[in-house]
Amino acid sequence: MTTSTVRPGIAERLSQMIRIPTVSAELDERGPAPFEEFVALIAELYPLTHQDLRLERHTDFGLLFHWAGNGAAGRDPLVLMAHYDVVPVDESDAWTYPPFAGTIADGSVYGRGALDDKGPLLVVLEAVENMLADGFVPSRDVYLSFGGNEETYGKAAEEIARVLRARGVMPWLVLDEGGAVVDAPLPFVPGRAAMIGVGEKGVMTLRLTARGEGGHASAPPSLTAVRRVARAVDRLGPTTFRPRASKAILRMLSQLATRTPGPARHLLRFLGSMPLVTARVFAALGGEPAALVRTTVAPTMQSGGTAANVLPSQASATLNLRIALGETTQQTVFRVRRRIRDPLVSVEVVEAGEPSPESPTDNAQFALLAAALDVSHPGVPAVPYVMMAATDSRHFHRFSPAVYRFAPLDMSNAQRASIHGVDESVEIVALERGERFHRALLERLG
Repeated sequence: MTTSTVRPGIAERLSQMIRIPTVSAELDERGPAPFEEFVALIAELYPLTHQDLRLERHTDFGLLFHWAGNGAAGRDPLVLMAHYDVVPVDESDAWTYPPFAGTIADGSVYGRGALDDKGPLLVVLEAVENMLADGFVPSRDVYLSFGGNEETYGKAAEEIARVLRARGVMPWLVLDEGGAVVDAPLPFVPGRAAMIGVGEKGVMTLRLTARGEGGHASAPPSLTAVRRVARAVDRLGPTTFRPRASKAILRMLSQLATRTPGPARHLLRFLGSMPLVTARVFAALGGEPAALVRTTVAPTMQSGGTAANVLPSQASATLNLRIALGETTQQTVFRVRRRIRDPLVSVEVVEAGEPSPESPTDNAQFALLAAALDVSHPGVPAVPYVMMAATDSRHFHRFSPAVYRFAPLDMSNAQRASIHGVDESVEIVALERGERFHRALLERLG
């Protein structure tokens, strides 16, 4: 390591970030003040970063820092991404500590955004600030791309990607949130692994709407608007889409097989060479394994009616779909309509984004990630997988050859479940390892 300066107080700085309620879904209620407060806070906490890097604002919520390197790779830079907005909190949930208090207790920092995504943003800034203190200059140009509306599919990251592309800047490597260092990456695979998303599923929001005869609820027809929509939703069960094992999943299994002892090793090798069998096995396991191999459909909202004793003339349901790699949004809508089998239910595409292509694992970029992991998490292998949620990096994969999704933080199953849930927290030692990862990554850029 060429860097020796590591500032104390990493937990306190994350605590300060968490205390600012940058809830993008509540922008109308809270206004832009929390977001501007956050921007001012990181300027205070990371003075060298703001002094030595050029900062541009894109839209009201996009921050783009440019760190000029000392090499000739100005047009092939590293882009490190994160977002500083968070999802809302249900006030009825029983948090151990208040979600926006940033409580430091038992070796962890608690609060909304600790893992998604202020913790990952913090470890990037920590590494940059520490390296600047030692006079370090990267061998490639480095961009820090931070968005403030990722959770609401906002335009900040999209605009940053558009600007870089218009300037002829083609990132050599893009790294955003996504995977993490986890225990038991699959139900039958022991040990730890750094799960690096080499692709991400597409995202689609559909609205199903049906009209019916309104009137008094005392004499309902056999098929009301509400019942028609409910029947359509019921027809879109887990088996709506056929399972398929992408190349990323097969690579994941083959990689895990090399480090798995006993009979499970042979099972993993077998599954890694048999995509049809793998797809069926993962689908049968349910939960995350099933989501890795098929397009998922999740009803998330429903509406209709004005009173308990009045038949609504219209009812609707909103569906969130995550589209598997290898499929398209057009195919997805066609299959939904075919499964509903009801021409009186309209299917409206509210928003849609195609699945990403898969980034390779046999290139210098993936090797760089693995080398940085050897420093921050010795003995933990870099394993490819498919990211099931949407990230801001989806705006870069159209013109960058290597886009990966990985936050270098240790996350238990309980911590992963707390993302968008209750008692979100990150261990302080995990933050320290995350900072070490980014330092190692930047040092080895050449």
